[in-house]
Amino acid sequence: MRRYFSIAGSLALAILLAQPVQAQKASDDSINDSATEESLAEEAQEPPRPQAPRNAFVPGTGSFLANCSDDFEDEKWSYSPRLPKSSYEQDDNQRGPGGISSNGLWHEGAKRGTPDVVRLVGTPDGGIEGSRASLLMQTKNSGMPGRITNEQMQDDLLMKFDSKLGRPIPVEWRPSCTVRVYVPEFDQWENRTGASFGMRADCRGKTPQGETDAYWPGMFLLFRSETSRNVEQDYAQISIRSNQRGQDIRSLNITEPGWWTMGLSFSPDGMIHYYASPGVDDLTEEDYLASSYPYNYKCLCLRNFFFNVANWDNGKSWSTAWVIDDPKVFVQPPAGMTANDIYRKKGQRVAMYPVTKKSEEEHGKYSRKSAFGLFR
Repeated sequence: MRRYFSIAGSLALAILLAQPVQAQKASDDSINDSATEESLAEEAQEPPRPQAPRNAFVPGTGSFLANCSDDFEDEKWSYSPRLPKSSYEQDDNQRGPGGISSNGLWHEGAKRGTPDVVRLVGTPDGGIEGSRASLLMQTKNSGMPGRITNEQMQDDLLMKFDSKLGRPIPVEWRPSCTVRVYVPEFDQWENRTGASFGMRADCRGKTPQGETDAYWPGMFLLFRSETSRNVEQDYAQISIRSNQRGQDIRSLNITEPGWWTMGLSFSPDGMIHYYASPGVDDLTEEDYLASSYPYNYKCLCLRNFFFNVANWDNGKSWSTAWVIDDPKVFVQPPAGMTANDIYRKKGQRVAMYPVTKKSEEEHGKYSRKSAFGLFR
């Protein structure tokens, strides 16, 4: 049965009027949370969940792509980090070949490195019935190898289902992805008000100018520590990336630990839909949170599903230990096709959606190649 936990409200009714966490460039997929002490005090007052638009559909609808997903029940499952990790976002250094899992599905991101700990653990209480193992992600050295930044940094772990399909999934196939996430007891979190975990999608979108660009919509779990002014007790909060102006949308407050189910769905008109609910039951229409065209982009395809783990990069602070289970990918085949048709056949030509948006040369935040030391 679904385990219900206290939820202090929901997201703003109008996405364009939602409070911004921080406006992001479409080319910057880093976790950021610039909530002020005043805004923290305002977050307790939130309206009820909005109604889903007619084009929205529940993540998990359609055909399940088993070999593009993972349940972590293989006792031989392992992850090879292949250190030193990548830190291209900071210093232009990818440090290949990058970490990879034994089943070939999980990869280190080229932009940022793999979390320091990636391993199987016993499924926490209240998890999916019959689940024996889940995936733990935790990090300490999240910035550049051998260098401390004393800033919030993050590491990535990519579930590259495109490597199994041989292609991205066009939105005409109505793709969706879901995951179960364990929210730990609040005294076990890194004691820092800010972003801690993200579930994300690697997408290509059509810009208002008709170009193709990369962007990374998704949802974050933020921590609100009682050690911060105007926060009476610890709680977590879901934040959605993003509205049409690139501003993150604050959503549900989570006041008790336990499992949550989170999901994203992608409709053929390029809109992205966000769902979340306490417990491990499949998502339903009642779990709808928001819909948007992030950055005013219309999604063209879903390339992979990935996760962020963030901490304060001071060489001492470990991130919160994040446990996930059963990350899954689904499609709804167009008329006259089956799920098997999404797999690229030998010699078949398919759309790959290369980036066509012209931009200035990018350099890492700490790269000497950048005149101002800033990442676009």
